Amino acid sequence: MEKVKLTLKDLSFETQRCKVRMFMESDLDSFIEYRNNEDWMRYQGFKGLTKEEYRESLLHNLSIEKGMQLAIISKESNDLIGDVYLNSEDDNLWIGYTIHPNFSRKGYAFEIANGIIDWAKKKGFTSILAGVEPDNVASIKLLEKLGLKLLTTDDGELIYKLNIR
Repeated sequence: MEKVKLTLKDLSFETQRCKVRMFMESDLDSFIEYRNNEDWMRYQGFKGLTKEEYRESLLHNLSIEKGMQLAIISKESNDLIGDVYLNSEDDNLWIGYTIHPNFSRKGYAFEIANGIIDWAKKKGFTSILAGVEPDNVASIKLLEKLGLKLLTTDDGELIYKLNIR
């Protein structure tokens, strides 16, 4: 089990319709709009913070080894359409994803998750892991569509895994 070494410059990639990149100050208002929507974010843990708390988490002291969010940007409109969570543990990559409700049900989560898998293979990760609440049927279906298999249950959360090497 070898640790994958990345720099912050390594944390960007593109899919057909999107760019994934570091957050910028100009992304914060749109991020807060959907992250603080309690109904939309019912399955997410990173929510309900102040703008200053989000600013600190998204723009400062960033480390994929501690877990971090990246912005999903539409290539067409340059709008923030969601975010991805990445956390590396040696050669394993934990992922999470959230799409702004204005852009939901358009295939972005599947596209971005596939992009993360491709990016992770190129960077040398051996597996993708994702935790999901048992009631989050849409996310479970997405993970299964991506080829992840249920590994275990941890504190009520379902853990899915995909071996990519």
